[in-house]
Parts: sequence; C-alpha cells; structure tokens
Amino acid sequence: MEPRATIARHTALPWKHCIHLTVLLVQLSLPEVAASCRILRCNSDFVAATLDLGSSSSSSGGGGGGGGGASLTREAVNAGYCSALRSYAMCTKRMARACRGDLAYHSAVQGIEDLLIQHRCPRAGPTAQPRPLPQGTLLGDACLYERSFSIREGRTPEYLHCGVFGDPHIRTFNNDFQTCAVQGAWPLVDNEYLYIQATSSPTRGGTHATALTKITIIFKNWRQCVDQQLYQAELDNVPAAFADGSVSSGERRGHHSLTVRTQSPGRHAEIRAAHIGTLLVVRQSGRSLGLSVRSPSSIVEAFGPEQDLQLCLWGCPASQRLNTLRPPPPDSSPSSATSAQAHCAALLPARDVYYQACVFDLITSGDLNSSAAAVSALQDATNMISDAQRVHLQPVASAEQHRARLELTLLLLGMLGTLTGA
Repeated sequence: MEPRATIARHTALPWKHCIHLTVLLVQLSLPEVAASCRILRCNSDFVAATLDLGSSSSSSGGGGGGGGGASLTREAVNAGYCSALRSYAMCTKRMARACRGDLAYHSAVQGIEDLLIQHRCPRAGPTAQPRPLPQGTLLGDACLYERSFSIREGRTPEYLHCGVFGDPHIRTFNNDFQTCAVQGAWPLVDNEYLYIQATSSPTRGGTHATALTKITIIFKNWRQCVDQQLYQAELDNVPAAFADGSVSSGERRGHHSLTVRTQSPGRHAEIRAAHIGTLLVVRQSGRSLGLSVRSPSSIVEAFGPEQDLQLCLWGCPASQRLNTLRPPPPDSSPSSATSAQAHCAALLPARDVYYQACVFDLITSGDLNSSAAAVSALQDATNMISDAQRVHLQPVASAEQHRARLELTLLLLGMLGTLTGA
C-alpha cells in the first residue's frame, strides 16, 4: 500500500508546481540554455511596461480617482496592456531560434497567447514604447558604455564573442560552431548600432574551399556620440583607418567613441567602439580574412524582427553547413589527412573546434598557411572570453547541443504530461 500512496501523492501534485519543477530541471541540467536564450529579458521588459498600468488600474478601480488625476480609464489600461503584450510577443519572436529548446520560452509564448485572447487584444496594433533611460545616462559618460553601465547597474556588462575565420568557420555569440559553404555577401551582425557584412569567395584550390575576402563594418549614427562611420577590409588590404582616412571619430569630453590601431600594418586592425563597449579585430591569416567581435549582450540583442539574418547570432543556414569532421577535398588521401592532423596538433593546444577547423582548412586548401587562421582565431577568443573554461569548444558537443537540449526538453514535457494527466 505504501508505494501506491506515494504514487498518488505525486500524481496529485498541482500542475503549477510540475511546471516549476520542470523548468528547474531544465535550468539545472542545461546551463548553456540560460546563456544563449534570453527570455528573461523579454519577461522583465513586459513587467516594466505594465508597472504603471497596474497602479493606474488599482487607483481607477477605487472609484474616486482623486489622487492627482493621473489615473487611466479601464479602456486605456486595457489598450496599454495589449500594447505591452504585443511587444512581449515580438520579443519572443526575436528569441525564437536561440530559445527553441527552452521550456520557459515556450511557456511564455503560450502565456502570451492566452492573455491576448483573455483581454481581447487585436494581433495588430501599437506596441509599448521602451521606457526612457534614466537622465543620468545621457550626460557625463553617456558615450563610454562600460563606465555608464557600471554606474547604472553596479556591475560589469556581460560580453559575448563571435569569431569568423578560415573556410569560413563561425563561432556564434551563443557558442555554436559551424563551418559554412556560403558564397557572396552575408550579414554577420545587424543591430541598432552596428552592421557587419562578410564576403566569401571560392579559393583557387578545390571546388569546396571558400575564404573570407572582404569585411565591411558600418557603425550607425547614435545620438551625440558618433556619426555613421565605415570601415572596409579586403584581402591583402587591411587598413588601420576608416574609409575616410581617419583613425578616430566621435570626440566628446576628451574621449573618442571610435578608434583604430594596428599591430601589423596592412594585415591587422583593432577597432574599439567605446560608445557600445565593443571590440573588433580584423586580420588576414594566410589567404583569408578573419573577424573577432566582443560585444555586450544588450548591444547584440538590440535588433528588430526584420534583422533576423545574422550569422554571428544564428549561424549559417542549415543547407549551407558543412561537417568539419569530414572534410570534402577533391583529391584527399589518408597520408594528407594524417599530415594535416600532425601539423595542426603542433600549433594548437587542444583537440577542440579550432583544431578541427585547422585540419579542415589544410586538407581542403592544401595550403600550409591556412592553418594560421585557426591559430589567430583561438588567440582572439582567448583574449576576448573572460572565462578560460569557455574558450575551447568540443566539436561533437558544439554540433549536437541544440538537438540534445530539444530531446531532453521533450522528455521532461512528456513526464509533465503524465503527472498532470493522472
């Protein structure tokens, strides 16, 4: 009888507690999900947008409305709530790819649908305007992102890293690693502050090998900090200056929002964008260009639904992905693969994705100089990622992590259905 009583107690568990338990299990077993899926940002924005509505609703519900005359009618409160819900829905759509295996995200999406129906909100209509920044952030150090953030939040920003190099290989802001067969111009980053485009072209050797041959970076006009500025690099021409010949831009209170410097003229450029706390390194390694980016998460996530094609955020399209573990050279042989592995092992400290990329590039191109791209990309990642444990990614884990997350989430959802349906 005792086992049956125990089962009965479990099946009687309230459904809300089951959901909370499942979310907790997902978060504990999948720590990377929280790092790449930022549904909490959508949640907090929605709460912030409805705070004033809650107080207005309660004051108007009291009937008197005498406390200052700032209370809203019930219709105005509902309209504001609907606007906040539509903004909430838009935010979840922007997070759809990164959050596709996250239970908390899917719960939020379903909750929004229920609330839209409950409040009879039209699907189309105005959205909640973002809350204005505190006045202090528009003064003083407004054009120094890191300092302004620390004063406002009392902590340092959370930084994300993206690296693009070689054939090309992409380490996304979400720490996915992919090798792409893309040719032509593709956006790497596209948000409110920054646009980066990379052009990939076939190399002379082989039908599968491609390489980055051009990188275009546009810093968008932002308040009084910086006017629009353009930087362009091409193969054998990595300038240490912007397109207009300047090496700095956006002077304010003795500081420049944008600066360019180099350690190797013609082959390396380091661009610092102080107004958005972002560092970019452009370099030529062998016969290809590479780009490394370190940017705060709030800057990376500042984009609209029409800016959903970003290789640094979502990776390359599924149809354009290659398997780094299986290089497809036209004339490979076991001896060439063995020599490539030995060459890359001597240059790189771990059998991680950078090692696999090195071997892939060496086999597909047949050029020993191609291995320099992976070495430089690893060095940039080491310099840009504060947690040394997160620098090295394992090839198989990186390629399969989304599928593993989804399978575990589906398993937990099945368990949840069993508990609540009993």
